[in-house]
Amino acid sequence: QVQLVESGGGLVQPGGSLRLSCTVSGSIFSMSAMGWFRQAPGKQRELVASITSGGGFTNYRDSVKGRFTISRDNVKNTVYLQMNSLKPEDTAVYYCNQGAGNYWGQGTQVTVSS
Repeated sequence: QVQLVESGGGLVQPGGSLRLSCTVSGSIFSMSAMGWFRQAPGKQRELVASITSGGGFTNYRDSVKGRFTISRDNVKNTVYLQMNSLKPEDTAVYYCNQGAGNYWGQGTQVTVSS
């Protein structure tokens, strides 16, 4: 059974940083592209960042370019999202997604507020 477990969310002031982690079990993690999505209240879930299976290519939505960094450790079966210079509009539940099989984690809340 494939499981994705996110961690690292929380409350942070504008301009602050958080690092999200997503650890995957029960699948061949190293062979799958991974993505981070987010969903704010009343809005559709949107792709934030993605990374290829080997980590060689990444992609970001325009609003987070230069502030967020996605990375992965294929030994630890973990994908990360480093979020810097956070803004109130980054507030959302962040979800990890494994492309192969379209598996999702349970989500972790990120709140950016003073």
